[in-house]
Amino acid sequence: MKVGRIRGFLLLPERREGSVYTRGQSVSGRVVLDLRAAVRVRSLLISAQGMAAVHWLESRSIGMNTVYSDYTSYQSYFKQRQQPIPDNGDVTVLQAGRHEFPFSFQLPEENLVTSFEGKHGSVRYWVKVKLHRPWATVKKIKREFTVIEPIDINTPLLLAPQAGTKEKLARVWYCNLGHVSLTAKIDRKGYTPGEVIPIFAEVDNCCSRTVTPKAAIVQIQTFIARGTKKQKKSVVATLQGEGVAPRKRGSWHGRPLKIPPVSPSLLQCRVIRVEYVLRVYVEIPGTSKLALELPLVIGTIPLHPFGSRSSSVGSQYSMDIDWLRLSLPERPEPPPDYSAVVSEEDADRTDQGLTLPEEEEELGRMLERPFFAYIQEFRYRPPPIYSEIDPHPPRSDMRRRCMTC
Repeated sequence: MKVGRIRGFLLLPERREGSVYTRGQSVSGRVVLDLRAAVRVRSLLISAQGMAAVHWLESRSIGMNTVYSDYTSYQSYFKQRQQPIPDNGDVTVLQAGRHEFPFSFQLPEENLVTSFEGKHGSVRYWVKVKLHRPWATVKKIKREFTVIEPIDINTPLLLAPQAGTKEKLARVWYCNLGHVSLTAKIDRKGYTPGEVIPIFAEVDNCCSRTVTPKAAIVQIQTFIARGTKKQKKSVVATLQGEGVAPRKRGSWHGRPLKIPPVSPSLLQCRVIRVEYVLRVYVEIPGTSKLALELPLVIGTIPLHPFGSRSSSVGSQYSMDIDWLRLSLPERPEPPPDYSAVVSEEDADRTDQGLTLPEEEEELGRMLERPFFAYIQEFRYRPPPIYSEIDPHPPRSDMRRRCMTC
C-alpha cells in the first residue's frame, strides 16, 4: 500500500470548538501540516468569510412540461485572506516534519448579523484552508464558527408595553352565535430566551358556545430573492387557558409563557429576516379563531437589574410595569384619603407653586410635554380647607345692590 507524504493536515482554532464571536473580535488559530517526506507546495491560502445565502425552487406547469424557477440571493458581510505561502509562480519545498502557519482575522465592527440556519437559507461564517501542490489535487479544510450580533433589550423601544383589542361576530352558516372580544397586553416588546412573558388578557364571550383562550410564540422566517419572498412560520411555545362559558368573561392576570432557546431576531439582513410574534387567540367551536398578534423581539442582552440601570430607562420601565399591573385589576381599590397623602403645609407650598407662564411660547412648549408628568404631580392635591370666614369679603366702599329692584 502506498503511503502519502502528508501525515496530517489540520486547522486548529485558538478558541475551543463551539466558541461564539461577536463584532470586533479576532478569529485566530493555526494550520498544522505534518509531513512524512519533503513536499513541493505551490501555495497555501487561508481565508475567512461571512455570508447570507438564500435558495429555493418553484415549479409551474406549462402544457405537458414542468418549468422550475430558481431563486437565489447572497449577501456578503466580510471576506479576508492570508497567504503564508504565496502563489508567485515558484514552488516551495517543505521538508519532512511538522509545520505550523498561524492566522488571525479581525471581524468588522459593524454590518454583521447572527449566525442562522433556516429552511431556505442560512447565515454562516467560516475559515477555509487550501493547499495547492503541482500535479496534485487541492487539499481543503473548512471550519465554521458562530457569530452573535448583540441585541440589547434595555432600550425604550423594546421596553415599551404592547397591547391590542379585537372582536368578531361568530357565525355558523347563516346562524349568528354572538360577539366575542379579546384584549391582550404584555409588559414589553423585548425578551431573551429563557425569560417568562406574563400575559394579561381578557375574553368577553357573548356568544352561545364555550370558547377557549390560547397563546403561542410564532417564529416567522422570511427569505428574499429576486424581489420574491418565501415565508415559513413555526410555533415555538404554546399556552392554553380554561374555557369561558357563554355570556361569561375570562381573564389572565399575568399568565406565564416561557421562551424556549430560540435564535435571536434577525432584522438587519437584506435577504433573511427572523421575526417573532405573540399570538393570543380564542378558539370558537364551529367557526374560525379570533386572533390577536403582538410583536416580539428576541434579544441577546437580558434585562438589567433596576439598581444598575439609568434612571430614565428604569423609571420608564417601572411606569410600564405599574400601568400593566393596574390595567386589569381583580378588585378596584378606593383612593387614599387626602390627609394621609399630603399635609396642609405641602398643600400650601403646592398652591404657591401653581403659576402659569405668561409668554405664549413658553405655554406652548409646556403643552407639548408629556401630560403624565403633570398628572402625577397634582393628582393628590387636596381640596381647599373649609372655613366659615369669607376669604374675599366685600369692600366697604361698594354700594349694596337692592335685591327687590
